[in-house]
Amino acid sequence: MRKLSMAELGRKSVEEFRQSEKLPVIAVLENIRSAYNVGSVFRTADAFLLEGIYICGYTAYPPHKEIKKTALGAEESVSWKYFKKIEEAIEDLRSMGYTIYAVEQAIDSWKLGSFSVEDDKIAVIFGNEVTGVEQSTIQLCDGVIEIPQLGMKHSLNVATAAGVVLWELIREKVRIKEINNQRLS
Repeated sequence: MRKLSMAELGRKSVEEFRQSEKLPVIAVLENIRSAYNVGSVFRTADAFLLEGIYICGYTAYPPHKEIKKTALGAEESVSWKYFKKIEEAIEDLRSMGYTIYAVEQAIDSWKLGSFSVEDDKIAVIFGNEVTGVEQSTIQLCDGVIEIPQLGMKHSLNVATAAGVVLWELIREKVRIKEINNQRLS
């Protein structure tokens, strides 16, 4: 084994990224305190070719130096919208046919490993680092996805949770795409 060089990675330019077909997944950030976490989610959204990010409430949005520090340029490539109120974001998503899930620990939640993505367009809401997704927001969602946790803390950093959930949601789509690409080779 050998580590790939930068040239071998085939990274897209900002323009190539913008022109690429995106996966119909939108990450929604509700009242995230840390702009570093926001930047990290931008970077994850870029890595997974997500449709975009919705930023809500008092969550920081670009241009912002802390977002820029962790996003490493992804704030320039990933589409994003800001909404003062989460209800406006949810209304916008519904008008475009998205099914909306909160990522939270809740009664009747779907455990991430057994959650099956059947909807073409999915939005996932990630909440505040301390209080999580607001109960009033959960009531506006189509369901709740929960990351099973086995340790003492039963919580993850919001940027880590976003990486785990978003990968799980797109994993099957990526596998199918790789199989199709191998067939064409």
